[in-house]
Amino acid sequence: MTEPVFEFGKSGLPPAGEDGRLDAPAFHRNVEPIWDAIGETLAAKSGAVLEIGSGTGQHIVTYAARLPHLTFWPSDIIESHRASIDAWRRAVSLPNLHPPRSIDLMQPDWPWQDGPLAAILCFNVIHIAPWAVAENLMRGAGRHLEPGGHLIMYGPYKRDGAHTAPSNEAFDASLRGRNPAWGVRDLEAVVALAAANGLTLVNTRAMPANNLALAFERR
Repeated sequence: MTEPVFEFGKSGLPPAGEDGRLDAPAFHRNVEPIWDAIGETLAAKSGAVLEIGSGTGQHIVTYAARLPHLTFWPSDIIESHRASIDAWRRAVSLPNLHPPRSIDLMQPDWPWQDGPLAAILCFNVIHIAPWAVAENLMRGAGRHLEPGGHLIMYGPYKRDGAHTAPSNEAFDASLRGRNPAWGVRDLEAVVALAAANGLTLVNTRAMPANNLALAFERR
């Protein structure tokens, strides 16, 4: 995937400390609502969880601490994000949290050699990337999730081709202004893409700020 022109969010964030940790304001707003949406599903699982597009690393560090029976693998294509993830990881020293990897979803057959995954997390990614990233995310989920494994996504979506709020419409316009290949995706197109790769939408949850949490299960 081509690295975006910004570091994180809209225009980048300074390190939260000299060790390279980044602190995203959005994390503080959505960490608990996302946990409420996905915590029960993850708590019932065993095995490995991969996060794609881990950003600062704050979400995966928080959830790894709450779910010590799971093994968490963060990833991000941006070097400064991987540095932040690793700094947060070292700060909390969790035995179930691995160092970050670089996984490029512009590769249709992005590799994963560490066994079947119980879950894949992907928050706020597919609208700041070309549609090929969504296609390759679903292909990879179909390959790498164990039967009954879940792909859990979070972010803004259109429904039936229409925006769900004026703020989402404005956000979509700003994304497309920065890169015409980006934009808020249509929920029905994402669900169809998942189905083509053996994934069924099993839960849709309305979230704050006109976002959705989606859970897909591998058949």
